Amino acid sequence: MSAATEPAPAPAPPPAATGSALGQSVRDSMVVARRNLIRMSRIPEMLLFAVIQPVMFVILFTYVFGGSIQVGGSTSPDVYKNFLMAGIFAQTVTFATAGAGAGIADDMHKGLIDRFRSLPMARGAVLTGRTVADLVQTSITLAVLAVVALIVGWRPGYAEPTNLGKILGGFGLLLLLGYAFTWIGALIGLSVRTPEAATSGGLVWLFPVTFISNAFVDSSRMTPWLRHIADWNPFSATVQACRTLFGDPGVSTSTAWPMQHPVWASLIYSVLIVVVFRTLAVRKYRSATA
Repeated sequence: MSAATEPAPAPAPPPAATGSALGQSVRDSMVVARRNLIRMSRIPEMLLFAVIQPVMFVILFTYVFGGSIQVGGSTSPDVYKNFLMAGIFAQTVTFATAGAGAGIADDMHKGLIDRFRSLPMARGAVLTGRTVADLVQTSITLAVLAVVALIVGWRPGYAEPTNLGKILGGFGLLLLLGYAFTWIGALIGLSVRTPEAATSGGLVWLFPVTFISNAFVDSSRMTPWLRHIADWNPFSATVQACRTLFGDPGVSTSTAWPMQHPVWASLIYSVLIVVVFRTLAVRKYRSATA
């Protein structure tokens, strides 16, 4: 009499079938983000250098140009100092774009992306996880910079009354803009061959975007054609929104819609940038690793 055999256990379902596609993508993205955060924690000089540059900008612009640039007809260093900070904050979060692009280009160059491809994970998770990790680093840098700004004399509510909710809302808009721009960096990182090229490509377009704006000077003092570019610049919208929420000097007299409704303009611009460049970056990632 033959021994009874037990039926073989059913094979476990693949990871993608254990939950919704969205849930799987979120989990995979968080795993990749955690991997990048651990890597950043083991290279503390990355965060150190990310903090040093904006601190230098704060000190140089505050003490070198502070008494030379007019804001609302005043050349007071205190007025310019409080006018400047929103622009420095915005520049700091957008300059993180270069690091995001270089990191992705480095992963591509070392073949790490090919190893990710062999795993049963959502395709967009690699890029999403990287941008989320960069957002965490940017948040830390922004927090340190805000402390430095307070030390050198930045005072929220200097020109108009404000409150903690508005201040936090301003920093939220800054982080959203920074996250949006990291997707531009991701696309650049996927489009070049080396991390060095990604760093250069990530900075070359940022300088005109940040300087042809209202970040460091009042755009009303620019020539007309340049003023129109500055007033419709997404970067300018976020800077103006932060000045409004922080209660800083520099209320715009422009009739351009983004300057009249800067908070809404900042939200719309940032969301559009995320949607457009995330789509392009994921498509580029799939074709580059196909």
